[in-house]
Amino acid sequence: MTNTENSSALTPAHQVPASTPLGGVIIGLDIGGTKTHGVRFEDDVPVADESAGSSNVQNVSRDEAAANLADLFSRIGGGQVSQVYAGSGGIDTEDDAAALASLIQPHVPGARVTVVHDSRLLLAAGHASTGVAVIAGTGSAAWGRNADGGEARAGGWGYLLGDEGSGYWLGREAVRHSLGRMNRGLPADELTTALLQSCGVGDPNRLIALFHSPKTGRRFWAQQARYVVEAAAAGHPESQALLDQAGEDLAGLALQVLQQLGIKGPVILGGGLGMNVAPLQHSFRRHLMDAGVTDIRVLDQEPVFGVLQLVAEQA
Repeated sequence: MTNTENSSALTPAHQVPASTPLGGVIIGLDIGGTKTHGVRFEDDVPVADESAGSSNVQNVSRDEAAANLADLFSRIGGGQVSQVYAGSGGIDTEDDAAALASLIQPHVPGARVTVVHDSRLLLAAGHASTGVAVIAGTGSAAWGRNADGGEARAGGWGYLLGDEGSGYWLGREAVRHSLGRMNRGLPADELTTALLQSCGVGDPNRLIALFHSPKTGRRFWAQQARYVVEAAAAGHPESQALLDQAGEDLAGLALQVLQQLGIKGPVILGGGLGMNVAPLQHSFRRHLMDAGVTDIRVLDQEPVFGVLQLVAEQA
């Protein structure tokens, strides 16, 4: 699969036909690698806002995804729902979308269920109908649309093939940094010390087995990104360089999509890292501005709130 494919093949919408008219109760879901965020809208007003564990079947087992969705719907409510619009990472084929839709459908019998790649939510939440959305969370990806309806995507290949600039990437690079110091006979610095304490090991050499252990995984190592952010804020040069590289890599994803679509912006940055880590934001902006992009925004609300715009466009 290449970046240059049209995203109609990469980010399809799998839909279950509606048995009730569009409108009424709408549930929006934003499914990331760490959590599932759901909002229940009644007459376009959010009346319930809840989160549960991830229900992304590329990050957790199908049973765990089903359990987390059951937990979420037990608090957000199901029943007489006209539509569920879900954005999730890892929606690369119709089969991916159908598999997730089948887990959602039992909680909302008769509702229309639409599943798309989660980057679509981000663009809508950024108050744009055209442009490029960049996710920097547990993973990373960019998706965009132009005024002619053309779509394109870059990244989103998963942690084994990419996810540059993501939480997982930063966590992995923190491990590599620590092992590199060990190999050069250097003592643990502040980043390595924080990482070892978080992982509950006393020597960098033990990070190798822990990193490959089935007891850890993508989410665990993405959570270690916080120590890179904290060390950078304390003046640790290597951590500062990692955040700068993350911003540059994310800007590179955006530029690929802008070029494919033949547009100049806007570019909207979201995801847990993208919305909350200022040095990464600054690097992202700087590298895009160096390439001539001027309309750069950081998402100012959770992506799930873009669902109402997407439902309106779908009608």
